[in-house]
Amino acid sequence: MDNTTRYERLRERLQNGDLDRRKFLGLIGAAGAAYGLQTPFAKYANAQTVSQVRFDGWGGIVSEAFRKYAFDPYTAKTGVTVVDGTFPGGDEYLAQVRASQPGEYNIAHLSGVFDYARYHSFDLTSALNLDNIPNMSLVMPALTNAFAAVTPDSLSAVPYDYGSTGLAYNRKYISDEEMKEKGAKILIDAAHKGKIGGWSDWRTRVWYGALQTDQDPNHITDIEAVWDAVRQHRDLALKYWASGAELMSLLAEEEIHVTEGWSGRIYALQEQGHDIGYYDPPKGFGWQECLFVIKGSPMEACEELLNFMLDPATSIAVAEGQNYPPALDPTKVDLGAKIPTLPAFDPTGTLSGLTFADPGYWNGNEADWSETFSRVQRGY
Repeated sequence: MDNTTRYERLRERLQNGDLDRRKFLGLIGAAGAAYGLQTPFAKYANAQTVSQVRFDGWGGIVSEAFRKYAFDPYTAKTGVTVVDGTFPGGDEYLAQVRASQPGEYNIAHLSGVFDYARYHSFDLTSALNLDNIPNMSLVMPALTNAFAAVTPDSLSAVPYDYGSTGLAYNRKYISDEEMKEKGAKILIDAAHKGKIGGWSDWRTRVWYGALQTDQDPNHITDIEAVWDAVRQHRDLALKYWASGAELMSLLAEEEIHVTEGWSGRIYALQEQGHDIGYYDPPKGFGWQECLFVIKGSPMEACEELLNFMLDPATSIAVAEGQNYPPALDPTKVDLGAKIPTLPAFDPTGTLSGLTFADPGYWNGNEADWSETFSRVQRGY
């Protein structure tokens, strides 16, 4: 049975009164959030108040490992049944939301301002009443400013964490000094041929191509030079990795010595005892994750959930579960002992060491650049 048929049957049962609406919590695209959410949510949920939680992820990220470390412990602790539905990819995920009835989906887990801008352009934007989200005052302005640049009159989402796509390297083969000296150009250094990795994502490849050609990723003046750098990387790399789990496996087993990687994933390797360094080069690729309230949703209920997510106790638990710093300003909130040790963490709360993508610029070039990268990836 396909997703559409399942959703139609569930909606029909709800409309007929066969199911108690209060016993369902739906988070779409929340596979990444679920890994951290299951810890704090389990403190409050039980089988008497919630009988089923649906995590709809995209891109195949609801894996067996994810089930082992997130879904199974959640079910064992709470007695709540977890239903796993996975969309084939990000575009299919967005299409499913656009095709839904108003209010059918309420909260989407978005990764970064790219997605926020896309949802806004598809007329899915709501208007949050920030008076109902008092914990928003604890959030770092550097994160909310990125959303306000898209919707200056109101916000439709709250950021709950941030991270970076920086450089990860095995210190057995690459020193801290070499990494800082070469920066992003280490990924096109022939001395490491066959031991280089990289994510098969056009945005990441173009961003790093810009850094490797000494250009501002938000204002590229020579795109052909960038594509040449992307080709250099392609020819020197062992392979492109397709998931965070594969990234960790390649580094842990020393199949590759250096790659760009997600900061939280690299911290997990460090926790496991692997001597993996992490470095954010100048104009490092920063991003934030958020919970976006879709137009037509019950606003007060959604705002209550968002405020809960930004409560310091919840935010810290999620951050510690995912290994990504919370959106909360560390100059206003004591974040405990672990969070200040996470890669990408900024004790000043300014996030001045990271660069966030200009959504208009990157989304405006998506069609052309993603198509070109697809050709480059195939060897052209």
